[in-house]
Amino acid sequence: MMRNLSFLTTLVFLLTACGQSKQAPKAAFAMITSSDGSQRLAISEVELLDSPITDQPVIMVTERESYQSMDGFGFTLTGGSALHINRMESAARKALLQELFGKEEESIGVSYLRLSVGASDLDEQPFSYNDLPEGQTDPELANFSLAPDQKNLIPVLKEILAINPDISLMASPWSPPKWMKDNNDTRGGSLLPEFYHTYAQYLVKYIKGMETEGISISALTVQNEPLHPGNNPSLLMLAEDQAIFIKNHLGPAFKAAGITTKIIIYDHNADRPDYPISILDDPEAKQYIDGSAFHLYGGEIEALSEVHEAHPDKNLYFTEQWIGAPGNFGGDLAWHIRELIIGAPRNWTKTVLEWNLAADPNQEPHTDRGGCVGCLGAITIDGNEVERNPAYYIIAHASKYVKLGSVRIASNKPATLPNVAFKTPSGDIVLIVLNDGNENHTFTIAINDNFIKGELSAGAVGTFVLER
Repeated sequence: MMRNLSFLTTLVFLLTACGQSKQAPKAAFAMITSSDGSQRLAISEVELLDSPITDQPVIMVTERESYQSMDGFGFTLTGGSALHINRMESAARKALLQELFGKEEESIGVSYLRLSVGASDLDEQPFSYNDLPEGQTDPELANFSLAPDQKNLIPVLKEILAINPDISLMASPWSPPKWMKDNNDTRGGSLLPEFYHTYAQYLVKYIKGMETEGISISALTVQNEPLHPGNNPSLLMLAEDQAIFIKNHLGPAFKAAGITTKIIIYDHNADRPDYPISILDDPEAKQYIDGSAFHLYGGEIEALSEVHEAHPDKNLYFTEQWIGAPGNFGGDLAWHIRELIIGAPRNWTKTVLEWNLAADPNQEPHTDRGGCVGCLGAITIDGNEVERNPAYYIIAHASKYVKLGSVRIASNKPATLPNVAFKTPSGDIVLIVLNDGNENHTFTIAINDNFIKGELSAGAVGTFVLER
């Protein structure tokens, strides 16, 4: 162990000598959450050392190697989330939104939200922006209206934007209007080819309509979970159909309308990297695409790097992962930190988004015939009372200090100490570490010529910040 430690210390010195910054730290501190929940986002100062601790692991952070910039961390603001938030009394709602989206010390700094285009399965019932009586169609979209979102979602979004105008918004459709589908149902079925053009215009109207409300949609995924037609609402969209829709309809429609919203493909599990790769292999489709989005209900997080390696000029996003009620605090914390907060950025994602922001104590609302009955919100809202659940702390460990525009930088991975490092726009270094072992760990964090003592109990996560 001593030989390994000597090698690491020498390498730190050589990197420093080769031009790395020697800025003296302004402050160093850690934010800790323990697996038993006795500590939750607890802030404490950390000890600065003259040299690494003998016979203990060293996490070496290397600024000279940088990777992707980060767009943000957050949740999906489902229709159900907006309903519960909007029903709160004004003062309670204002305090909650400030806590979630503000930049003050007591806020967790959520910087990215995903929305559903029309209903998701966590709305009270399925709907689109152009629902018609049975047997009718509307190719000109004369009946298009954002009215369903104007009751709860849009008012809540406007309050969030007043707190954080820089928050990024991603929109994802669960289903087109059912009259555009071959089964004439909100659940399953496929988009009829004769309505490809109409549906592209439907999405243009959505982007433009939200813009009229003062809400800018940063990115659009073409279809939520296109290989899962059993949800309500949902749509089956095979890769070859998604490619045709983008290159012949959606891409040209966005271009003609002057829309700069990013088009993102796939938005499903890591077990099918072939889906986005096959679309990006089509140069006519690729020209309109910003990148690919992933969930992790199947596959391994490392599969995302396969897509990056196949098309390194395109971005990656992690957009959804649920926690099942009632939750297991220690188990959920460790898995989501290891696989998502650490694993997803280490495999090139620019976002990490957990699923539902808010539900009530019964995990309501949800649609029938396939809506999620056990999706635990990041927060549980009961009137004006708020309970903070595992996903709240999982995201907070990144969102509070890894600000928009932070860049992932290199760090090694000692056994049982998975981690990911970032350099913020202000020059601070942020390292998120999980103690993935069964024993308490003491270790050294080496950042240029600064050495920080790290301590984590078994299963705990720490966000270590070196301010400069």
